[in-house]
Amino acid sequence: MKIRISLAQMNSTVGDYPGNVEKIKDFISKADEKGADIILFPELSLNGYPPEDLILKTQFLKDSLKSIEEIQDFSKSKDVVIVLGAVDWDVESYNSAFVIYKGEIYGSYKKMFLPNYSVFDEKRYFTAGRAPFLMEMERIKIGITICEDLWVPNGPAVSLAQNGANLILNLSSSPFYKGRNKVRFEMLKTRASELSSWIAYCNIIGGQDELVFDGGSVVINPYGEIELSAPSFEEGLYFIDIDPLEPTRANLREGKRKHYNQSAYYESVNTIKIEKKIREKTPIKAVKVDSFDIYEQLYLAVKTGIKDYVLKNGFQKVVLGLSGGIDSSLTAAIAADAIGPENVVGLLMPSQYSSKGSIDDSIELSKNLGINYKIIPINDIYEKYIENLKESFKNTDEDKTEENIQARIRGNLVMAFSNKFGYLALACGNKSEAATGYATLYGDMAGGFSPIKDLYKTDLYKVARKYNELHGKEIIIKSILEKAPSAELRPNQKDEDILPPYALLDEILFKYIDREMSYDELLQEGYDEGLLKNVINMVNKNEYKRRQSAPGIKLTERSFGKDRRMPITNKYIPW
Repeated sequence: MKIRISLAQMNSTVGDYPGNVEKIKDFISKADEKGADIILFPELSLNGYPPEDLILKTQFLKDSLKSIEEIQDFSKSKDVVIVLGAVDWDVESYNSAFVIYKGEIYGSYKKMFLPNYSVFDEKRYFTAGRAPFLMEMERIKIGITICEDLWVPNGPAVSLAQNGANLILNLSSSPFYKGRNKVRFEMLKTRASELSSWIAYCNIIGGQDELVFDGGSVVINPYGEIELSAPSFEEGLYFIDIDPLEPTRANLREGKRKHYNQSAYYESVNTIKIEKKIREKTPIKAVKVDSFDIYEQLYLAVKTGIKDYVLKNGFQKVVLGLSGGIDSSLTAAIAADAIGPENVVGLLMPSQYSSKGSIDDSIELSKNLGINYKIIPINDIYEKYIENLKESFKNTDEDKTEENIQARIRGNLVMAFSNKFGYLALACGNKSEAATGYATLYGDMAGGFSPIKDLYKTDLYKVARKYNELHGKEIIIKSILEKAPSAELRPNQKDEDILPPYALLDEILFKYIDREMSYDELLQEGYDEGLLKNVINMVNKNEYKRRQSAPGIKLTERSFGKDRRMPITNKYIPW
């Protein structure tokens, strides 16, 4: 006898109860038609993740309950056990998993370990559950966990295994960042092996403000081997037939469960029984996706983030400035993939310092992508600015003020198109620039969304090359990929006039920001003292700029914003 599990890798929209309910119903119907015994949804899939301060609104909670009742009623004609992520509440609110079958709610499991680090803020909204949760049907014991519960080495999963769980379900909303899926898989394989249990992990997909979720749902056997792996960044329903006696054989052979000290939660497990017959079924082959190229994943993350931010917020088109550089070129290219080239407008805004090569490169890129582009020279506007400021600026030398005026003119033009036509303005800055403040506030930083703001410059080139590889041709042209980065705001300007070479800069930034290494620790790594102080000073003094930047997609371990929160006003000197 095998049990058929279906994983609903779903793209929810926060607060869209009608839309989310219709998706959930559709998944349930398809699972039932294909003979699934259980359908597993991601964490808070009904409400969307993270709902943040919507959880503090009682109407939001009441509407959640109404939606659960609608799904409950819908389930009456279906022969599949539904494990649905949704908010539960009384005088407190809980991150929960509801078990629904044949029109009845058999219970809800309340998440026991609430993450409160990085981008997570669950202790602000939820109260932790106190008891692990088992459901039993035809002598098959199935444990339920939610996301963080499984990451804790001696958490509720241990007590579920000690209480005889054949299968542990995990509802998850685990956000993407570079390399995250590998870390996730290794943890899940370890848990399955050490607990001698099947683990079915269902992760949400899609973009939600700064976060993007990659899915990558998996089912792992009791020996730590992946039996099902769903595609990343693709919504879908995935099936697998598992042998519920495999954990028994694995445990009898290896005896791992005997060696665990009894879990603190061992006696508090809440067990429900469901009178459901396991269906007779024709065997089904599980999907297995093995390709996890890191730069393809970054490309897909940006593509998903742009698409969902644009569409979920009611936009249809985007506008951005095209400079002929790698940042705006990659942003335009991925936007064209995400929402269609006909929905992308590029503005070429040359000044007296813009090279002919940059203008030509922008035109060729636009034609390669099939996007709309317009050329709006800014020379006359800039000269008018300078003329009007002449009296106020007399007896001063030209400096970055005049450079930034050009960037702000361009920002104004981009925002004018946004206001006039309702386009979403995309800012094109990267993490190296955001970290060091090498960007103009209200200029090239202007926009409603900043897709690559968490991508270091060196990674940006690798993603661009991967983009060409995935498309089988040179769309982002060679001259864009090979030219020296320049803001082109003064004659013969290069980024390295102010910044260290990007390969060295990004290495230091990663260690200082993502890994939180101190000045002294970096000094011990052999970096030049003057260089380190310069880079760290740039990072520390530009928090005020970052605080005013557009939201963008989290792509690294420590993104600016809700992930890395530093005070603007502080006098701490790190040396």
